[in-house]
Amino acid sequence: MNRYLFVIDYQNDFVDGALGTPEAVAILENVTAKIKAYANHPDGVIFVTYDTHAEDYMTTSEGKHLPVPHCIKGTAGWALHPTVAAALEGVAYTPVEKPTFGSVELPALVKEAAAGEGFAVELIGLCTDICVVSNAMLLKAAFPEVDMSVDAACCAGVSPASHQAALTTMACCQITVTNN
Repeated sequence: MNRYLFVIDYQNDFVDGALGTPEAVAILENVTAKIKAYANHPDGVIFVTYDTHAEDYMTTSEGKHLPVPHCIKGTAGWALHPTVAAALEGVAYTPVEKPTFGSVELPALVKEAAAGEGFAVELIGLCTDICVVSNAMLLKAAFPEVDMSVDAACCAGVSPASHQAALTTMACCQITVTNN
């Protein structure tokens, strides 16, 4: 059975850039260790999402509610954090650009990758309370019988309180929370 790891938005702007937090910096070692574990596992499959905005971000609904330009495609803030990029160097993974919190493409990509075989899902990344929880819910809705987990030690939220609230929400929706 394949084990799918979703590395959600571990981009510069969410680590130490425009929307960075000390908590995002603090989990870097955990995130890279998790990536390496999946990369070295014979059944490990990695998907990496990129929060992706255009120059017109401030005119979008999200830009009006969160007026902090971030993850503008092609900028340094949009790129994966160098530590995570180094962990992924030479590793096969599926990049997924998403223009909003959750990627409606992920379930189709997972179904294609699974090709009828069983799989389990684990999510890590940023921000627990926005993009991680959004993608977890989309995947859980598409695959309600699949074992799904989120590693709390490899996630960080906008704040510690909202991180914990998102973990509670995912647990209520039958997503296993590990390392909490």
